[in-house]
Amino acid sequence: MSIASKFIAAAVSAAAVTAFANPLEKTECIAPAKPGGGFDLTCKLVQSALQEGKFIADPMRVTYMPGGIGAVAYNTVIAQKPDAANAIVAFSGGSLLNLAQGKFGRYTENDVRWLAAIGTDYGAVVVAEASPYKTLKDVMAAMKADPTKVVLGAGGTVGSQDWMKAALTARAGGVNPKTMRYVAFEGGGEALTALQGGHIHVFTGDAAEAQQQIKAGAKVRILAVMNDKRLPGDMANIPTATEQGFDVDWPIVRGFYLGPKVSDADYKVWADTFGKLMATPAYDKLRNERGLFPLALTGAPLDAYVKKQVAGYRKLAEEFGLNVVPAK
Repeated sequence: MSIASKFIAAAVSAAAVTAFANPLEKTECIAPAKPGGGFDLTCKLVQSALQEGKFIADPMRVTYMPGGIGAVAYNTVIAQKPDAANAIVAFSGGSLLNLAQGKFGRYTENDVRWLAAIGTDYGAVVVAEASPYKTLKDVMAAMKADPTKVVLGAGGTVGSQDWMKAALTARAGGVNPKTMRYVAFEGGGEALTALQGGHIHVFTGDAAEAQQQIKAGAKVRILAVMNDKRLPGDMANIPTATEQGFDVDWPIVRGFYLGPKVSDADYKVWADTFGKLMATPAYDKLRNERGLFPLALTGAPLDAYVKKQVAGYRKLAEEFGLNVVPAK
């Protein structure tokens, strides 16, 4: 065999190894925010579940990529790591809401491969432990009296998921959302820190995220969860917004996507792995410990779910007079 032939054979062999490399080796979970928020919770849940269930040999690395409430990670994966089969990226309902409004730049919900939904959370209204507000009605009464004296804050700018929760709650209480004082943070962790420091008065975030922070020592209280019925377990004693007179329901899907050029074979490995993982009692236990509730979707069913959610968010954004960008 000539030198050229040997070179070509070696190149083909190397390409074959690359093409069939196990996507579950040297895995990475990208959390599109700073540590401490919902994306961090999502990555660490799967990090633990995959390792404890022996679905991966080496511990999954968690990488933080803050910026634009998910926009930086979304753009980076599509433009720079489109075929990185071992890198999954966390998303939430907030990510889908941002996509509906064009906040991820030129990319839409059709530009990544939606992999798995691993659970759901619900919106929550949270105050500092020392807050004079004891119920959601107290908050709404104060806002109706003078909206400028109640500072709300959360992990997202105007039009974001957390802002939308605040706006829907205000609207349900007869307060014009345009009169709200709202401070945007990069993630839920920063907002909770600001809440405890007295820089904001109310945090409209995620129930599981807040509950985890409380368990970790955060001095905050959850006044209401945004669901049509009370949540089980540790949050069974927390009233819903509805039972306090405010009809606000906001589920928050949590899951992962892959780059657009990840092969069908590698995508299937991941989808099958998540399917097996989420069918185990051990996973149920880990998910419950983090305050998340059952929602297990992979592959085509998740893709359909995502597209439907984004369409619904476009309609909601229009109602609030926000920018809306159609799917391409």
